[in-house]
Amino acid sequence: MRRRRMGSSGLEVSQLGLGTLTWGADTDVEGATAQLTAFVDAGGTLVETADGYGDGAAQEVLGEVLTATVPRDCLVIAARATLPAGPPGSPHGPGAARGALLFGLDATLKRLGTDHLDLWQLPGFDATVPLEETLSAVQVAVMAGKARYAGLVAPAGWQLATVAERGRALGGITVPVSAQVEYSLLCRDPEPELLPAAVHHGVGLLAWAPLGRGVLTGKYAAGTPADSRGASPALAPYVEARRNERSARIVQAVLTAADGLGTSPLSVALAWVRDRPGVGAAIVGARDAAQLAASTAADGVVLPAEIRAALDDVSAG
Repeated sequence: MRRRRMGSSGLEVSQLGLGTLTWGADTDVEGATAQLTAFVDAGGTLVETADGYGDGAAQEVLGEVLTATVPRDCLVIAARATLPAGPPGSPHGPGAARGALLFGLDATLKRLGTDHLDLWQLPGFDATVPLEETLSAVQVAVMAGKARYAGLVAPAGWQLATVAERGRALGGITVPVSAQVEYSLLCRDPEPELLPAAVHHGVGLLAWAPLGRGVLTGKYAAGTPADSRGASPALAPYVEARRNERSARIVQAVLTAADGLGTSPLSVALAWVRDRPGVGAAIVGARDAAQLAASTAADGVVLPAEIRAALDDVSAG
């Protein structure tokens, strides 16, 4: 699997990241071990997690796998902080307060069984806390060796630009290297504002849900498979938000492109996102190791210019 630098930083990641959203819920330790082992064997390095995934259960599972199976130094672990960062009634302050963020970071490190994160991703702006205080939490974490780099989760373009400029004024240590946001043929929202800001400031995008929450694989074209996320009571609304007439047209275009190229719709959709300007990596989740293999197999797929242009046109607007 090929690797890329995140924006203009020195952080290098595999261009496909492994998400852990369902770990600890739909995916147990055995299943997670199989996924992570297969991912590393395919050359993957970037693993994405969050303290909000199963209220920390995903991180606990990842920690168990790291202890028993996959060496920590093989991975680039990117962990998202969730607001509010402290526990209910925390004395450390609300939301993105320095105390709350650092408390949450320590809890994440404990669950993972590691002494540092390669990429600590902070949530969006917290209007109740001065930005300088939030950035100071990054300074503390980096200086203490608990985080190597920092990024943002779903910022607006102006927010990313503001953090980048304030970070440079503080000496550069808090300048974000990544912005994680939903991005796919079904969700091109980052393109008008966030993506240009990221490119300008040397920030790499981590594209979340690059398969349109599973819809772009074509699995929902004829209905809802019983074993899919769309059939899950917890995740059905998440999938349904991407099922509409516009999506159906885009899915049909992806199916046509896949047929013409002799590859899978998944590979077409993933390759489109992966190779967009400014994207550092596309993050995928999987039900099991076999499903993950379909994503890692897309690494060698490169879309011809005419197919990329056709997909751009059908998904515009």
